Amino acid sequence: MTTRSTSPEGLRPPHQVLDATDVARVITRIAHEIVERGKGAEDVVLLGIHTRGVHLARRLHDKLAQITGRDIPLGTLDITMYRDDLRLKPARAMEHTEIPPGGVEGKLVVLVDDVLFSGRTIRAALDALSDIGRPRAVQLAVLVDRGHRELPIRADYVGKNLPTSLREAVQVQLSDVDGRDAVLVGDRDYAARSSQALAADQQAAPQAGPQAGRGSDQRADQDSGE
Repeated sequence: MTTRSTSPEGLRPPHQVLDATDVARVITRIAHEIVERGKGAEDVVLLGIHTRGVHLARRLHDKLAQITGRDIPLGTLDITMYRDDLRLKPARAMEHTEIPPGGVEGKLVVLVDDVLFSGRTIRAALDALSDIGRPRAVQLAVLVDRGHRELPIRADYVGKNLPTSLREAVQVQLSDVDGRDAVLVGDRDYAARSSQALAADQQAAPQAGPQAGRGSDQRADQDSGE
């Protein structure tokens, strides 16, 4: 009988649920669904939500160009100042919002993000979009829907529905920023416990130098969506 490995504290390390082939297949499928539901995607505008939503939107843009033979308008959306947790979390660096030359007025805007979780990120994105213009309609495309919604928000295009518990973290890795395409799920506290153990080891063995173990905690749980 095989069992999934756990840490001494009983925490489950991240395990892969999607690989690069799966991610590519999902993007292709979502692109075809956008074309079908958007009647050829003639008035579609893609807006990627920073950070990984931007990279996913670019991939959807390229795939839509292959399918339709047209250059679908592509932009980015920064939601930093529209988040409802600004007072609860450390200050965040602001990103750039870039709207295509044709704008969003009267268009079918497809917001793109990596993970749909509580729905608060998407609420912030809708608020940011309302300050830019008035689209004909707004749709949402996500790579992963992990459930646990706190607001009445639903994705129109979903790469994978991934049932999770609240103690778990979903980590999306994209080759553009992480060196590979993958989706991993693991216990939320695993990375924190691993970092604490690493710090203890470094204190116990200072002769190893400041570079010892560097990097193992740089990709601590980046639960990508809300």
